[in-house]
Amino acid sequence: MTKDTTRQSVLFEELICKPTIVVFDQPDSSSDGGALLIKACDKKLNLSEALSQCLTDSRETGKIRHSLSDLIRQRVYGLACGYEDCNDAKRLSDDPMQRQLLDRDPVTGASIASQPTLSRFENTVNSRSLVKMSYALAETVIARHKERVNPKRITIDMDPTDDPTYGQQQMSFFNAHYNNYCYLPMACFIQFDEEPDQYLFAYVLRRGDVSACHGAVALLSRTIRRLKEEFTDTIIRVRLDAGFATAEVFDLLDDEGVEYVVAMGKNSLLKDIAEPLMDKVRWESYHSGQTSTRYGECEYEARSWGRQRRIIFKAEVLRHANREPKDNPRFVVTNIKRVPKSVYEKIYCQRANIENRIKELKYGLNIDRTSCTSLFANQLRALLTAAAYVLLQELRLQAANTSCAHSQVSTLQMRLLKIGVWIKCTVRRVVMHLPDSSPWASDWCHIARRLGAVSG
Repeated sequence: MTKDTTRQSVLFEELICKPTIVVFDQPDSSSDGGALLIKACDKKLNLSEALSQCLTDSRETGKIRHSLSDLIRQRVYGLACGYEDCNDAKRLSDDPMQRQLLDRDPVTGASIASQPTLSRFENTVNSRSLVKMSYALAETVIARHKERVNPKRITIDMDPTDDPTYGQQQMSFFNAHYNNYCYLPMACFIQFDEEPDQYLFAYVLRRGDVSACHGAVALLSRTIRRLKEEFTDTIIRVRLDAGFATAEVFDLLDDEGVEYVVAMGKNSLLKDIAEPLMDKVRWESYHSGQTSTRYGECEYEARSWGRQRRIIFKAEVLRHANREPKDNPRFVVTNIKRVPKSVYEKIYCQRANIENRIKELKYGLNIDRTSCTSLFANQLRALLTAAAYVLLQELRLQAANTSCAHSQVSTLQMRLLKIGVWIKCTVRRVVMHLPDSSPWASDWCHIARRLGAVSG
């Protein structure tokens, strides 16, 4: 906004006790005053720098105004603050807080990159660079948690999800399961012991008509190998849904010697095996009028397997008010030597928590904003959003022992990042004036000190 720009204003004549005029005229101010915490998290992880090292800048040196590192940081920090679209750059070009995040003077510094610059950047990244960036993201997450914990067990969770498309995006195909044209990305997480959070380490955008396990063997193989290298005395467990129950996946898990629990789709033979137990729970449910559940196990060999594996099955009849009772048999393949009920309820069912992480990615950061024509450009968007999520997970980790310790990313954004600020620059320092009535000021300062700040 220049000095010649007309300020927007409105007047509420009778809304409260006095006529109220609202004018957007406060200079050197921003609504993202708390975003300094995101930059501190990035400095701790060195994530944006690791991503930028994967790219090669082919632009003419004399015409470069924004380095690749600045472009990546602008997008990652913007995504973490809730600005998921490149079009937001037009509104943020002179935002003092966004300039400060890129190490520019918040008052007199150069504007951040425009929407056309960001769009050109997104569409120039090739497949090799994207692979390198994916590796860098995973390596950063693994290195961070190796420094933080010495776990007895690491659990790998992988899950496909839909990313609906409404244009002419490359590799967007119709998926019968989701009844829509979409991409079918795969989100991958690791969990340490019984910690409540699952940490994102990969997000792979795939064409919409592939199977759920497409590319899973290669990704699992590399991840297991890296975790074994970094956590030598740790048990590795893999937890997957029925879409991954293929001979190739099971052979890999057996060869690697890891624990696994993988859902298995129903078939006539498995139903026959579970039928005697189903008869018992039907009888129990009929006489009690309540849902009834029992567990059993068997040895089973699918035609493509080449060997028998242990199957845990749940025989269950569901009863709800004003509904007919419903049979609900479930099957899980595992090599974990625990009683069936414990394997199913205490291990397999806990994978439902990654659905909350995927919802955070979709509804908190809009990772499904894949509106570019190019598949590679959309994969870059997804990777940068994943990087923003990794920084927000680090922020949540640093918020331990505060009221934000278990907050979703949208709540973290609202409480810790979306704070009004007036910035004043002097020769010696930058002073950020935040509201003295900010409800989570003590939490913010606690996190800031954990990230390296000192009491001023």
